[in-house]
Amino acid sequence: MREVIKSARTIKGAVDDALSELGLKENEVEVEVLEEPNKGLFGLLGVKDARVKVTEVQNSEKKATDLLKDIFSCMKIDVSIDTIETDGHIKINLSGPDLGILIGRRGDTLDALQYFINLAANRKLEKRTRFVVDIEGYRQRREETLNKLAFRLADKAKRKGKDIVLEPMNPHERRIIHTALQDHRDVFTYSEGEEPYRKIVIAPKK
Repeated sequence: MREVIKSARTIKGAVDDALSELGLKENEVEVEVLEEPNKGLFGLLGVKDARVKVTEVQNSEKKATDLLKDIFSCMKIDVSIDTIETDGHIKINLSGPDLGILIGRRGDTLDALQYFINLAANRKLEKRTRFVVDIEGYRQRREETLNKLAFRLADKAKRKGKDIVLEPMNPHERRIIHTALQDHRDVFTYSEGEEPYRKIVIAPKK
């Protein structure tokens, strides 16, 4: 956590100097006024500058983006990072050429990256922030794929009268399947097995 003490003729001037040195914006710092400015007598005697202490605020969103920048720098890949706060969480969208390496098989690498960011960015902070890391809309496309898969396999289970066992999925993807079929007239779903090999079963209703 960085901090600087600056003096200037006005409080604003001292704060601006501190922000410039730290390379931060006003919403990323806390300002403590150590000494108020004094114009003195006739502007000549007893003149005293303002003195402030400016401290960088531990911000989970900034920590998350800084961590990602460090990771991508080490990997030597060019990635643009955009953040947006929505529905009680912060979505981090990554974009750039050839980012398949960050998605992995069925999003495994992306999920691991998201887990790490949530863990590291919230470390030692009282108020936790939930981060969703996405790459150029991958998660939305994956959800649409899983919804189509759910209904296709539900029809198969109904037609054959047999349980259909899916491949192991992470909790988020299992939830998408369960939600898609929760009101289905002809099938029901349940999960079986232990993590990370827990899988969904789509079973016909008797």
